[in-house]
Amino acid sequence: MPIPRRGEVWLIDFGLAGKTRPALVISVAFGDQDRALITVVPHTTTLRGSPFEIAVRVPFLKPGAFLVQGVTSFPTVRALHRLGSLQAEAFDKVFGGLLRWLGHFREE
Repeated sequence: MPIPRRGEVWLIDFGLAGKTRPALVISVAFGDQDRALITVVPHTTTLRGSPFEIAVRVPFLKPGAFLVQGVTSFPTVRALHRLGSLQAEAFDKVFGGLLRWLGHFREE
């Protein structure tokens, strides 16, 4: 099975409470000594108007946003299949939102 890569959107099994949903892989590749984990930002179609819901348009996802407050890590076996990849500009928009959520503000 292919390893999910940074910038790709995969269908992820979030477990019983979180269901199966698309998520953006934000972590870098892991090495042989590392745990086989990926860090992802889930995509949601249930929006609340939060500044931490980062909307990007991609043809393979329903209208919605990436919820940077939901960043989490999973074993790669939870990645069910690849849906597509984000363009660099869209990835940077989501990653910038994640940095704001974590309290790291980029200088303009």
